[in-house]
Amino acid sequence: MTAAAGVATLGYAAFVERNLFGLRKENLAILPPGSRPLQVLHLSDIHMVPRQAAKTKWLQGLAELKPDLVVNTGDNLSHPKALAPLLDALEPLLEFPGVFVPGSNDYYAPRLQNPFKYFSGPSSSKGDKPLKELPWQQMFARFGSAGWVDLTNRSQSMGVRGVRLDFSGVDDPHLKRDKFVGFPSGSSTAHEAPYLRVGVAHAPYQRVLDTFTDGGANLILAGHTHGGQVCIPGYGALVSNCDLPTWRARGLTQWEHNGRTVPLNVSAGIGTSRFAPVRFACRPEAVLLTLTPR
Repeated sequence: MTAAAGVATLGYAAFVERNLFGLRKENLAILPPGSRPLQVLHLSDIHMVPRQAAKTKWLQGLAELKPDLVVNTGDNLSHPKALAPLLDALEPLLEFPGVFVPGSNDYYAPRLQNPFKYFSGPSSSKGDKPLKELPWQQMFARFGSAGWVDLTNRSQSMGVRGVRLDFSGVDDPHLKRDKFVGFPSGSSTAHEAPYLRVGVAHAPYQRVLDTFTDGGANLILAGHTHGGQVCIPGYGALVSNCDLPTWRARGLTQWEHNGRTVPLNVSAGIGTSRFAPVRFACRPEAVLLTLTPR
């Protein structure tokens, strides 16, 4: 009976829950007084591979939300031939303003690893064989041609519904490529206009969250953790694949550092590595953040 229960659980995790895509909704009163509400769609960890029809249809359907802004926090790919399917899935969302940062699985294809290694610390890109590069340049080019702003170790401002959003993003901290360049600066007159500072990263390592917080962020968005991917019901994630405490591996929490507190949203992500296509007690998600005046 124990063996049968194990097989049933694995079958549910592999064939059912990983395709139970959902939308988590959060409300944050952080906009300047008098601002109009903003709808921000946070996508992360799509991990697209060919022939994922259900995921494609669900992603395309998110365009019906008509978000004011899309924020993509990386790991879009998981296969060398996944670019065309990814762009097909995201095509309707590319019609909306957006920003993005990459994750390690945008640059390199995942490798088969012992899943128990995650309990000893974050996964590593080191190995005997060279990593297979994915078509990240073409992905960046298509996102850019649609108007999505590349925040890879960059900062940029964007006006959305009368609010100036000051973004600062970093390259993937999991690969140790992150370099914080600060938030956009402007004249005192410009800063009298309503504005919000948003930090964007793929992997929510504490050093990055601390740097964003010290830099004046009003909101931080990240992914990478998959919410733990395989969780214990009633307890939660066992691993975060970074140094983020596991209880923060999914959801909206408050990050504190040096006396400042900043809302942190970590997405549980939409996909899985193609070598570990399971989810248990951790459904895939996109996140719709409704930002309102404080």
